[in-house]
Amino acid sequence: MDDNSRKDIRALLKTFGVKADEAIVGHLAKNPDVKQLKLKVTLEDMTDYGASKPSEDLSFVVDGQINR
Repeated sequence: MDDNSRKDIRALLKTFGVKADEAIVGHLAKNPDVKQLKLKVTLEDMTDYGASKPSEDLSFVVDGQINR
């Protein structure tokens, strides 16, 4: 894997992290009585591979909780 791919991955994850943080903090502020959020983050490859689809899908899920 070349450096450009790594940079793209890091940029994508950094953008996701910043936006997710803002969304979660805002949601908690609007819902002060919620003591725990149960969240699921899903990664799903949306690439159109045409006829040369990979043998394995790129997909995984991370579950977690955010407590006050």
